[in-house]
Amino acid sequence: MSLRKLPEARTFPRPQNYQWDAPSGVLTKWAEHPLAAVPRADADTTISILDVIGEDYWSGTGVTANRISAALRSIGSQDITVRINSPGGDMFEGIAIYNLLRAHRAKVTVEVLGWAASAASIIAMAGDDIRMGLGSFMMVHNAWGMVIGNRHDMREAAIVFEQFDAAIADIYEVRTGMKRSDIEQLMDAETFMTAAQAVEYGFADVVDDAQIHPETNASAPIRPEIQARRRIDAALAKQGVSRTERRKMFNQIAGMHDAADTATHDAGFHAAAIQRLIDTIRS
Repeated sequence: MSLRKLPEARTFPRPQNYQWDAPSGVLTKWAEHPLAAVPRADADTTISILDVIGEDYWSGTGVTANRISAALRSIGSQDITVRINSPGGDMFEGIAIYNLLRAHRAKVTVEVLGWAASAASIIAMAGDDIRMGLGSFMMVHNAWGMVIGNRHDMREAAIVFEQFDAAIADIYEVRTGMKRSDIEQLMDAETFMTAAQAVEYGFADVVDDAQIHPETNASAPIRPEIQARRRIDAALAKQGVSRTERRKMFNQIAGMHDAADTATHDAGFHAAAIQRLIDTIRS
């Protein structure tokens, strides 16, 4: 049975016109050093979270609460292992996944293979036993996203984000035993913790000196065009371009590419569209 009595995370309605995103620094690190592990033959009781939380625009994948819920139904009342290597993503999906794992009746062992950042760090807190592999990281920060609207929408969103930060801090506080003020400082600073630091602060229980399943730690092959787009996406995010605007830009590129002569189909992005992206980044 589960070893810990963890708090249920409060859930909130999404603010109108809310757009989820990850901090630009996390996007940059993820784009430069893709850490999606090469899957091994998982046991029937292992759940792998090796992608962004929520729908991934680039690959059409991503880890959702619906997927985790289906996996848990399939596993039933057995002990499970949750392997995490994720830069985070949609905080609402992250909270939902945490609640699903928290409610699992048997023991939940979390293994952090590379990153448990942002929303993925919340998911990791659902573990009865949290194990960090050598060279892995845990990253915590305040709720992140964007809302478009008038001052009433902004005010409502600010209240929701404040409540969401409090709900996340509640989870960290119970799991770590740290002072609330210290947790809030870590969140304010967008803190990356090494495996040893995560154990010291109480975000994890042990560093696996033998490395957790080392055969999985090699980077999975990622198509060059996806890697390139992720890097451009991270650069645009760093310049303050919203997730919606970034998606529009790439959709326009795709449209130009599809309209191009078939002889140049393999040439990549349309030159004018790439120049527009470069100009945006430099401005």
